[in-house]
Amino acid sequence: MYTERHAESGIGTKLPTLECWPNQYPGYEVTIEISEFTSVCPRTGLPDFGIVRIRYSPRKWCVELKSLKYYVNGYRNVGIFQENAVNRILKDFVTAVSPAWAVVTGEFNVRGGLKTVVEAHYPKKRS
Repeated sequence: MYTERHAESGIGTKLPTLECWPNQYPGYEVTIEISEFTSVCPRTGLPDFGIVRIRYSPRKWCVELKSLKYYVNGYRNVGIFQENAVNRILKDFVTAVSPAWAVVTGEFNVRGGLKTVVEAHYPKKRS
């Protein structure tokens, strides 16, 4: 049975800091693809693999890619649901970079015949 502990797993885990550098140009878009994202299912302990894409339009700051790599690698042993991982990445990214807008998409490998794609937006989409 899934518990509240499973649902909250990984949300507050300490991860490496995302660093930034000053943006020099307005009005453009950046796409970063992380092709080897891994985390762990908090209930089964089995690994989750997938691709994470971050699309954003910088304002004052751009994310420093080496720090992003360390940040993403920090998930390797973290028990966290795929949905929570994508939303946490967006939250941490927006906090560090303060973009005009950002979209984080997690496209996770097939497990049990099911493929999961999770997409989180900043600012939030209106319902």
